[in-house]
Amino acid sequence: MLAGAATAVGAIGALLALTDSGSSLRGPFVLFFLLAAPAAAVAAALRGLDPFARLLASVAGAVVLDMLVAQAMLAVHRWSVPGGITAVTVLSALALLLVVVGRRRGRTTGRQGS
Repeated sequence: MLAGAATAVGAIGALLALTDSGSSLRGPFVLFFLLAAPAAAVAAALRGLDPFARLLASVAGAVVLDMLVAQAMLAVHRWSVPGGITAVTVLSALALLLVVVGRRRGRTTGRQGS
């Protein structure tokens, strides 16, 4: 239930940012989204770590991803809030997709080798 609530808060934050809403919840929800979306993708890739190390590494990875997106957008003079939200969303989804595909590929090759 907590994961569902976190997903809803992140999705509402992204939606508020993309629609340029004047809501007072926009700032905290967008900040939560910018930390939670990439952190979830990084945490999915770090299954072997203990929970505290996984949490710490995933939050650090989220901050790094956010800073790299901002740096790249500023370097090419294309900075915008909706563009940044979209870029972080796409990169997070791509990282999560790669983890899922890698796990499925690992399962199928493991069964064939037996």
